[in-house]
Amino acid sequence: MRDAGLDRAIDAAGGVAQLARKIGIAQPSVSNWNRVPAERVIAVAAATGVSRTVLRPDLYCEPLVPDDAVDPVDAGRALEYALLANLLSSAPSTVLLEQIAQLRDDATPLGRAHANLAEAASQAVAAEVEREYFGLFIGVGRGELLAYASYYLTGFLNERPLSRLRDDLAALGIERAEINFEPEDHAATLCEIMAGLASGRFPAAPEVQRAFFEKHVSCWMGQLFADMEKAESAKFYRLVGTLGRLFLGIETEGFTFAN
Repeated sequence: MRDAGLDRAIDAAGGVAQLARKIGIAQPSVSNWNRVPAERVIAVAAATGVSRTVLRPDLYCEPLVPDDAVDPVDAGRALEYALLANLLSSAPSTVLLEQIAQLRDDATPLGRAHANLAEAASQAVAAEVEREYFGLFIGVGRGELLAYASYYLTGFLNERPLSRLRDDLAALGIERAEINFEPEDHAATLCEIMAGLASGRFPAAPEVQRAFFEKHVSCWMGQLFADMEKAESAKFYRLVGTLGRLFLGIETEGFTFAN
């Protein structure tokens, strides 16, 4: 029996087949779900507009810190990380592309990166971006890029960086969902965790956030974004790479000055 969150998503998408198409997987896979798998929550939320707290209330709860108690800078950081998490976890749906097209710009390098990505999103065709995402991150056998900390830091998957990450997640009280088969050191997962730390959903002192960022994010993810900018098959995702690289640079400076 399907749970209420999955039913909401299917209704919002217009049916099982439409939901499967929007998130880029086979219809039988969605038909076999009893609830939205943890590794698909971000993609389903982006495709349907149904919030993560509705899709999987066991995994996503309301922020422990009231919205009006979150510093505006931290709220902005959380939104930036959440956007990157969405784009790294799966190809953007038409709905998400429309939302990205509304990004505002300013005179800063990051603002211009927002403007360029918004312009690309306004002209993008979701199916074409899906093919681009597949070639970059999935591929036949493997994609052009492997967005995992272990791979970037050691040249192999599921190595010591993943083990250290799991130890630190346990110390923070962040548990992996049993049905999530994606290693936690995937860039999308790490961006999702950083969004939770910035927003207060995962309470942690500033020095703990900085240590997590330096140990698990900044030491490799900037190179991933730089590689996205240079990837042969990247078009839309070349701009995502620029946005990610610039944002991580700002994060690095911010944590340095906060010390």
